[in-house]
Amino acid sequence: MRILESLKSRRTHYDINRELPVDEARIFDLIEKATELVPDAFNMKSSRVVVATGEKQDQLWDTIYDVFEGKVAREKIDSFKNGYGTILYFYDQAVVKGMQDQFSLYADKFPEWASQASAMLQISIWSGLKELGAGASLQHYNPVIDEAVKKLFDLPESYVLNAQMPFGGIGSHPDEKPAEDISQRVIFVK
Repeated sequence: MRILESLKSRRTHYDINRELPVDEARIFDLIEKATELVPDAFNMKSSRVVVATGEKQDQLWDTIYDVFEGKVAREKIDSFKNGYGTILYFYDQAVVKGMQDQFSLYADKFPEWASQASAMLQISIWSGLKELGAGASLQHYNPVIDEAVKKLFDLPESYVLNAQMPFGGIGSHPDEKPAEDISQRVIFVK
């Protein structure tokens, strides 16, 4: 049950830094392998990932701050900017459109399924980062930042931004999660 242990130990880390606990290549390998292995409805392979590090990491978070014209706290934006990098999760609307054209009976479901695949990729990479000793959080400044991000990274218009995941070395650990009465959300029937 290693997957459950991985999910249990995965936490939201806001206090991150640029000191990765492993070589950058291991992080990049994790991202590539997870992107290849995470399933997608009809095997459409709709997920797209952009990883910003170094100067592009700084530009990304400065751009996000600028798009909000000071309506988000600079300290919060800088906490994400302080990380080693940011993983941007997209799905490609052109791929989705192709699937809609090919399988019209399910046309209205393909955007939803693409978002589900992106979500599975996010948790897989997030858990993998934790296994490598890195911290991360999941942010949602989209759709406000969509056009600025596409311009910054010269991305196709067909890319739909789902989430941003700043990651890096762990500066401090969050508090323990309180136990939940899971019976409020899970029902078993026979």
